[in-house]
Amino acid sequence: MRRIALTLGLIVGTYLIVRALAEPFVIDFGDPSTYAADWGGPSLIGVLAVHCLPGVLSAWLMVRMARRRFGRSSVSSGHGPVQAGSRGR
Repeated sequence: MRRIALTLGLIVGTYLIVRALAEPFVIDFGDPSTYAADWGGPSLIGVLAVHCLPGVLSAWLMVRMARRRFGRSSVSSGHGPVQAGSRGR
C-alpha cells in the first residue's frame, strides 16, 4: 500500500512540476486576457502562485525525500566509529 501511495505521489508531483515549468510559457504577460479567467486570476501574481507554487513545493518535497532515502544508504566518509576514550589522535 505504501508503494502505491509513493508511486501516485510521484506521478502527481511530476505533473505539478511540469505544469509549473510550462505556465510562464503558456500565458502572455503583456495580455491579461490570457490569464484573467484562470485560477488565481485576474491578477498575474495570483495565477502564477496557484499554478507554480504547488510545483515548487512538490519539487522541494521530492528532493527532500530523495536525500533522506539515498542519504542513509551512502557510504560513510571512511572514518570508523569513534571508540570510547579516544580523542581522534
